[in-house]
Amino acid sequence: MPVLEGLWSPDLRLGVDGGVCPDDEAPRSSVWGPLGTPPVTCGGLSLTLELPALIRQLRAAWRARRGGGRRTRQPESCQDGAWVEDRKGEEEAKHDQEERGAHLEDTRLSACGGGVLLAERRGSYPFIDLHAVRTSDQQGEVEAGKRRKVKSLLSFQRYRHASRLLRGLVPRTPESLHLLDDDYLGQAAHMLSKVGSWNFDVFLFDRLTNGNSLVTLMCHLFKVYGLVHHFQLDMVKLHRFLSTLQGDYHSQNPYHNAVHAADVTQAMYCYLQEPKLTEQLSPLDVFLGLMAAAAHDVDHPGVNQPFLIKTRHHLASLYQNTSVLESHHWRSTVGMLRESRLLSHLPADVSRGIEQQLGSLILATDISRQNEFLLTFREHLDNQDLDLHLASHRHFILQIGLKCADVCNPCRVWELSKQWSERVCEEFYRQGDLERKFDLEISPLCDQQADSVPAIQIGFISYIVEPLLDEWHRFTEPSVLSSTMMAHLHRNKDRWRRVLNAHNTPQQPKGDDIP
Repeated sequence: MPVLEGLWSPDLRLGVDGGVCPDDEAPRSSVWGPLGTPPVTCGGLSLTLELPALIRQLRAAWRARRGGGRRTRQPESCQDGAWVEDRKGEEEAKHDQEERGAHLEDTRLSACGGGVLLAERRGSYPFIDLHAVRTSDQQGEVEAGKRRKVKSLLSFQRYRHASRLLRGLVPRTPESLHLLDDDYLGQAAHMLSKVGSWNFDVFLFDRLTNGNSLVTLMCHLFKVYGLVHHFQLDMVKLHRFLSTLQGDYHSQNPYHNAVHAADVTQAMYCYLQEPKLTEQLSPLDVFLGLMAAAAHDVDHPGVNQPFLIKTRHHLASLYQNTSVLESHHWRSTVGMLRESRLLSHLPADVSRGIEQQLGSLILATDISRQNEFLLTFREHLDNQDLDLHLASHRHFILQIGLKCADVCNPCRVWELSKQWSERVCEEFYRQGDLERKFDLEISPLCDQQADSVPAIQIGFISYIVEPLLDEWHRFTEPSVLSSTMMAHLHRNKDRWRRVLNAHNTPQQPKGDDIP
């Protein structure tokens, strides 16, 4: 028994019957056990247990010995009759310890912010455990084994995120405001020189940066606007924050991934360059706009809010079925800001204000609030009462700009727009397949057998994109960029109509053959 050798005391010896017992020590318990035979003990440990339980007790004894006898041994007369209770207590203590460890970091995040806003850990829930989905006709709790599996996964994810944060890359030249100068390929650097072009190909840019499009783009834009110098940001902390942010987007998602975040950020940058805005925005406005665009979908699970609600996901309960995903994206962003301490050098009220304004921007991307923002925007334009000298009005325009950037895929050139359309529909179809597999009601637009890509895109353009972009076009009075966007939008909508007609009429050419 070489593994257990170090656990035995020098005064232990083998008994005549092959049992192990200490010198001159006889069992003193008057309560023998259900079989009426004296329990075999060794230093207060019962050897009638199965091996796993015995190993746990040996470890406990070893820890007590190392702790200098801080633990008080129970009388042996009480031990043998209470093994079941001791084992239950040990399991409960282990469970409580796991619970405390799981929530320790959340408490620390809340405390370091100095405010009432609770920061949520990124990856604070696993991917949807479809084997544990509770459908409407299934009652009761998830089995204890599955709960333990989820708890273990949570602990692993927390470790994974913490370790990734700690090993953030240190820039080669910390004194430089640009972290990636030495790492740019020539093609990527050339693309960044044209980052303000509406034809910017984010898919190509992501390939050229080896999957680091979001980090690379944000570092470049922070340099362009001088935000590092203005806010006195620590470059190592900034890079760690951006790396963690990019890593918390799930590449398994066809659409809601880091490339989508980079695309929205690039679109937001184009909007910030609009002549009507560029002279009015403060550095704080620019910082908020870019940060919200980069983080607006972080840790997206690849399914929509109705799916989380009908599967009784804990996030749906946490946010009371209202802006569930957007609330999670915001709280996750706050968690990353506090962990990285990117804003720790700012006064507490300033950092709390930034967190709240980021939340206001990210929550505005909730598609269910579309009409609310659209009606308010239209009313402002009709009354001509938008005053961009007011911080509140600039913030509202940032909300509208972020909403436009989030849904602007149909306004890109056809080659880019088509890729995004196919990606978002693929994500819809995956959700529909899961719902069908687990006998859930299939969500709208998620049935691949009934909802085609052209039909989904035509409806999306007609009911979501066009009404919003029409008002943005009015707001810009109109600008060259907004005119270009509207031209692409109308052209792409017509093209999807022709593709749909081609699908409905087999004799006609396929969509790829239509000019």
